[in-house]
Amino acid sequence: MEARTTNPTLWQINPYQDRLDSEEIIARINELESQDDLYSDDEYDELRALLDLAEQGETLDDWEYGLQLIRDTDFEDYAQELAEDIGAIPETTSWPGRCIDWEQAARELQMDYTPLEFAGVTYWAR
Repeated sequence: MEARTTNPTLWQINPYQDRLDSEEIIARINELESQDDLYSDDEYDELRALLDLAEQGETLDDWEYGLQLIRDTDFEDYAQELAEDIGAIPETTSWPGRCIDWEQAARELQMDYTPLEFAGVTYWAR
């Protein structure tokens, strides 16, 4: 049996995106499942990966209403954006804003988030 090769970059929703939205994931699953014709290998693999992600995400309260999923490698930037958005730090680039340990801040923020796996990539949601 020949091994199938897949290319997640061809997926409409793929694990190379920094941010995902659960409503878009649900919509894409519905779109793929409603196709009358046969799936391409990539569409089939995308659907399987999205169904697995949705199964994990459905344990979270607001999955069906739209949760933002943040890729693990982007979480530090997300923590800084969130802190700025809620006014937790001054908007200037002077002290103390430029002295914050964003890696530590992101680790502490992740305690309130749930890790979800999508095609071998960790995303965080709450």
